[in-house]
Amino acid sequence: MSGNAAPRGVASLRLLFPFLRPYRARGIGAVVALFAAAGLTLAIGQGLRQIIDDGFGGGPGALNQAAIVMAMIVAALGVATSARYYLVTWLGERVAADIRRAVFDHLTRLDPRFYETARTGDLMSRLTADVALLQSLIGSAISMGLRNALTGIGAFAMLVLTSTKLASLMAVVVPIVVLPMIIFGRRERRLSRVSQERVADLAATAEEAINGMRTVQAFTHEPAERARYGVESERSVQAALRRVLTRSALILSVILLGFGAITFALWVGGQDVIAGRMSGGDLTAFVFYAVLLASAGATVSELWGEIQRAAAAADRLAEILAVQPTIASPANPLPLPVAEGRVTFRDVAFRYPSRPEASALDGFSLDVAPGETVALVGPSGAGKTTVLSLLLRFYDPQSGVILLDGVDIAKATPEAVRGRIGLVPQDPVIFSATVTDNIRYGRPEASDNDVRAAAEAASAASFIAALPEGFATHLGARGVTLSGGQRQRIAIARAILRDAPVLLLDEATSALDAESEYAVQVALARLSKGRTTLVVAHRLATVRAADRIVVMEGGRIVATGTHEALLAEGGLYARLAALQFTDA
Repeated sequence: MSGNAAPRGVASLRLLFPFLRPYRARGIGAVVALFAAAGLTLAIGQGLRQIIDDGFGGGPGALNQAAIVMAMIVAALGVATSARYYLVTWLGERVAADIRRAVFDHLTRLDPRFYETARTGDLMSRLTADVALLQSLIGSAISMGLRNALTGIGAFAMLVLTSTKLASLMAVVVPIVVLPMIIFGRRERRLSRVSQERVADLAATAEEAINGMRTVQAFTHEPAERARYGVESERSVQAALRRVLTRSALILSVILLGFGAITFALWVGGQDVIAGRMSGGDLTAFVFYAVLLASAGATVSELWGEIQRAAAAADRLAEILAVQPTIASPANPLPLPVAEGRVTFRDVAFRYPSRPEASALDGFSLDVAPGETVALVGPSGAGKTTVLSLLLRFYDPQSGVILLDGVDIAKATPEAVRGRIGLVPQDPVIFSATVTDNIRYGRPEASDNDVRAAAEAASAASFIAALPEGFATHLGARGVTLSGGQRQRIAIARAILRDAPVLLLDEATSALDAESEYAVQVALARLSKGRTTLVVAHRLATVRAADRIVVMEGGRIVATGTHEALLAEGGLYARLAALQFTDA
C-alpha cells in the first residue's frame, strides 16, 4: 500500500456497487422520492407565476385557489424530501457498516507478511475516516448532487419555456461554469488523496506514541514526541488547506458566473416587463428558475469536491481489498487425521519477506513424536521462534515440508492446522475485556467452570481473586493494569483451556518470578503429558526436564540430546549453560 499510488478518479467509486446492490429496493425508493422532490420544486415556480398573474388580478377567489395549490405543492415537497432524506441516510449508514465489516474481515485474512510493513494508524484511518467519507457520499452528497442536477436541468427547461431570449443568456454561462469544475476537480482529487494520507500519518504517529507511552515517559521523551506530533499535525493542516483553497476557488468562480448571469438576465427581463413584452409573473418565475439553476450549479460544484474526496477514499480502501493473502487454503484441502500431535520438519529453508538477505532457517529437519516435549535453545536470531511461526503457518517456507500428523500443512486449511495448536507467546496479547473473556479466547464455547479450572492450572486464580471484580474485572487496553507475570499466566490459562494436542511455548515463563515460575512449570508439566510440546527458551533452567533439547544456531540444528548429554558433549549448549549457571 503506497501513499504515492496514482488515484484512479471517480472510477474508484465502483467499489460501492457490490455494497449498494443488496439494498436496491431502498435505492429505487430514494430515487423516486428524489425525482418527486425535484419536480415539486420546479412546480413552485409555476405556483408563484399563478399567484402573481392570476391571483393578484383575478380577485380573492382566484388568489385563494392559487394559494391552496401552492400549499399542496409545498406539503408534497416536504413529504418527498423527508422520504428522500430518510432513505439515503439509511443507505449511507448501512453501506458504511458493510464496507467497514468487509475491510476488517479482509484484514483478518491477511497473514503476518502484510503486517510487517503496514502501519496500524494508517489502517485505522482507512477503516474510520475513509469509510466516513463514503458514508457522507452515499447518505448526502450523491442525493444532493442528483437532486440539484435534476433541478438544474428542469429549471433550464422551464427557463426556455418562460423566455427563450433570457434562457439563451443563461445557456452561454453553463459551459463556462462547467469548465472550472473540471479543472479544479482534478486538482482537488489529487489534493484530497494527499490530505487523507497526511491524516493517516498523524494517526500512525499518535498510535505509536500512545502504545509506547511508558517508554516515552521513562526516557523523558515527551517534548520530542509532542514536537513530532506537532510536525505531522501541521503537515496535515497544510495539505487540507491546499485542498480547501482549491475548492474555495471553484465555489467562487461558479457563484460569480452563475449569479452574475442571473443579475444580467433580471436586468434584461425587467426591460421587457417595462416594455410590456413580458408579464411580472413570467419574470418572477424566470428569476425563480434562474436562481434554482445557479444554486444547483453552485451546489453541484461544491459536491463535486466531496465526490473527489470520496473517490480518493475508495481508492485507499480498494488498495487494502486488493491485497491477497499469501497464506491461503488450497482448492482441495486435505483433512487432518485423528489428532496425535506428531510434528515433522523436513529440510525446511525460510527467509522472512522483509529480510530476504538473511536465512532464518536453513536445512532444518526435526521429528517430534506424539507426547514428546522438545526444547529449542540457542542464541537470539537462531531461528527458534521462526520454527513455531512456520508450524502455525503464519508463513510458508521457500523449500521443504512441514507435516502435522503426517499431512503437509500447506495442503490443509490454516484453520484446521491452527485448531490443533495451543500457543503461549513471549509477549502475550491481552484484550480490553474481562478476565473471563480473555481466558475464554482459547475456547469460546467454554463454560465459566472451565475458565476457572484453566486459571487454577495456570496458577492465576489467586491474583485474579484479588482483582476488584475477580473474573469479571475489565482489563485495560493491552492489559496495562496487570504485571508482566500476570499477563503471562492469563495467556497460559488461555492455552490450557484450548486443550490442543500440540502446545507451543515461546518463552512462556520468561516474565515470572521464581515462585510463580515454579507453580507454572508444575502446571505446564501436567498439561504437557499426552501432548506434543515445543518449548522455546533462553533460560536453560526451564528446559532441563525436556525429553529432548535441540540446540540451534544460524537457522540450523547443531546438537540434540538431553541436558546431561549436551553438557557432557560440550559445544554451544555447554557454553550457554556455563554462562547461565555460573552465578546459580
